[in-house]
Amino acid sequence: MKSSFLLALAVLLVNIIGSRTFAAERPNVVFAFADDWGRYASAYAELEPGGPSDAVKTPNFDRVAREGVLFRNAFVNAPSCTPCRSSLLSGQYFWRTGRGAILQGAIWDETIPTYPLLLEAQGYHIGHTYKVWSPGTVANAPHGARRTAYNKSGTHFNGFSQFVSGKADIEVAKEALYIEVRENFTTFLKDRENDEPFCYWFGPTNCHRKWIKGSGKKLWGIDPDQLEGKLPPYLPDVPIVREDFADYLGEVQAFDAGLGVLLTELEEIGELENTIVIVSGDHGIPGIPRGKCNLYDLGTQVPLAIRGGKNFPHNRVVDDFVCLPDLAPTILEAASVEPPKVMTGRSLIPVLKSTKSGQVDPTRDSVIVGRERHVAAVRDGNLPYPQRAIRTKDFLYIHNFKPERYPMGHGPGYGKPASPMPTYEELANNTFIGYGDLDASPTKAYVTLGMGKPEMQEYLDIAFGLRPQEELYDLKKDPHQLNNVAQSADYSDDRNTLSTRLMKVLKETGDPRVQGDGSTYDKSPFTDVFKRNRPKK
Repeated sequence: MKSSFLLALAVLLVNIIGSRTFAAERPNVVFAFADDWGRYASAYAELEPGGPSDAVKTPNFDRVAREGVLFRNAFVNAPSCTPCRSSLLSGQYFWRTGRGAILQGAIWDETIPTYPLLLEAQGYHIGHTYKVWSPGTVANAPHGARRTAYNKSGTHFNGFSQFVSGKADIEVAKEALYIEVRENFTTFLKDRENDEPFCYWFGPTNCHRKWIKGSGKKLWGIDPDQLEGKLPPYLPDVPIVREDFADYLGEVQAFDAGLGVLLTELEEIGELENTIVIVSGDHGIPGIPRGKCNLYDLGTQVPLAIRGGKNFPHNRVVDDFVCLPDLAPTILEAASVEPPKVMTGRSLIPVLKSTKSGQVDPTRDSVIVGRERHVAAVRDGNLPYPQRAIRTKDFLYIHNFKPERYPMGHGPGYGKPASPMPTYEELANNTFIGYGDLDASPTKAYVTLGMGKPEMQEYLDIAFGLRPQEELYDLKKDPHQLNNVAQSADYSDDRNTLSTRLMKVLKETGDPRVQGDGSTYDKSPFTDVFKRNRPKK
């Protein structure tokens, strides 16, 4: 009897120790992924002072970068939430994800492998809080599988400035939201069994429109005047635009504070050093010309810092080009799961394990980005604005497949009569009143209502005007990508080389835009689904 008891106890101990060893051998993954967060963080201000990042403080992102790796050249594959997330989760170019390549009406193809479900199949506990394109979603529910959602403590963090601005005590209101973040995360952790490794996605939407006017200064002390002379030259440097940008940076600081809650919790449970922490955003700033939904850097370049604890050398700044689909095979390889061959992303593990800064892998010299449809009903026939681009250290080359279409959709003076003109309130609050691929905002209203004023014409054309089939920008001379040299004889060799490189990748990866007549996204089922899901104004 005694020997049987001892044998059973020994088996139990082996199982417990074995499960903990299994967990310890494979790192946890915490991915903090902010909606609409472009490349703004105080860590970048230290590297490249003189821009909007000078006005923002992100101590927790900076900590991840300092204790891990900060990437200078990280880009999304598509500057629109659904195709970006489809490419990221699947580790593939967005055009390989079927109807995951579009925003409204998207339905996830369950046959496409995604890293969270692959990790779950190998013993990981997976879950998310707030917004996610999650594998296993039901039709027309693209932002979260209910099975893996952890939101029981609330989702008020998504409307950070709205929630906090409405309370008498700002600091008490902020703390209530930090408690919400902590409790959602700890609830997820409590559902683990046998100390299994975990994969958690933190995806608040507070950096998405809209936020409370003046909240950047009121809640975070970001004075809009700090941004004077630091905005891109294609934006009017006026109080309305500076305040709009400052309020956005306030939401960035709020996201960073939420990240800090997660880091503290990981430390308190003793898991931080065995956790890979990844922090990034799904595209550039919303409601700002050339940002979200554009292939210029303001739309596609994002922050990226990765902390691997004991797994990777730290305190490095890396210049290698990274496209966010690279993260799926990276996470899988770190977890000792072989990435599926269909993944077009390239694992970053060799870069992360290196001790070098600067350019680590010389083959990581470019990224391919693109866009099809953002929202519906912004052009006649629900047609998209198809474009693809290649970004290198020296150049940005863009191919616009349908230059006769308006990039931001139809609006007054650009595809529609300039009169009657919508009001400021309509343009600031209703995205679909005109140029529907540019979110409603005070900046959008200010620029649009400048129509007819000579000093505003250049801003209007940059924001809403037609674009040529080919765009080429010399980034050393023109970092803000304003002087298109595609037709200059001096750049003909560069244009041809980049065009050839771009088209080669598109063909090799089966991009429907270059297969056959290239009109896949112009036809059913893509157009039909938008008629059924036409957005309400």
